[in-house]
Amino acid sequence: MSSDLPLSKENILDAAEQVLRRFGPDKTSVVDVARVLKVSHGTLYRHFSSKSALREAVTERWLQQNIIGPLEIITQQFDGNAKEQLRLWLDTLIRNKRTYAVDDSEIFAMYASVTLEAVDMIDTHVNQLIGQIANIIEKGLKNEEFRVVEPVVTGRAIFNATSRFHHPANAKEWQSATIDQEFASVWDLILFGISS
Repeated sequence: MSSDLPLSKENILDAAEQVLRRFGPDKTSVVDVARVLKVSHGTLYRHFSSKSALREAVTERWLQQNIIGPLEIITQQFDGNAKEQLRLWLDTLIRNKRTYAVDDSEIFAMYASVTLEAVDMIDTHVNQLIGQIANIIEKGLKNEEFRVVEPVVTGRAIFNATSRFHHPANAKEWQSATIDQEFASVWDLILFGISS
């Protein structure tokens, strides 16, 4: 069993994503991924120590590409005021999570599962998101849109206050007819709390 492709971490992650989307996270095995790559499963274990490690790596890459990346563009390139930027950032986070929960349900299910297992990786992801919020808050402080607050502490509070609308554990609630109005109420409260 051999493949013409050079076996790299990216090749393995691409194949794992493909297999996960086809069979789902519960039914996918390292052997399935190896079969797609035309290598032995032992070869994959040289790159990833376990199925859990492979799932964690797929999830981490997916989060970077599909969640962190688009939000970083808003954080770094938005030209409007900080209030608009923060609202766009939150709307994008919420919209992307809802979209992936439906349109990429197998990968989203794996992500939801990994959030319970890979605590360090998820902590890193959450801290990246909070850092992005803190950057927007710093802009709002400089522009005197926001009151003097500690940006990271406030960013974490905003992230936690809105988690119902973007944490995968709450995905079933996102179908509620009132979810958008409920988020609007939370947003108004956040804005009231931080605005100058």
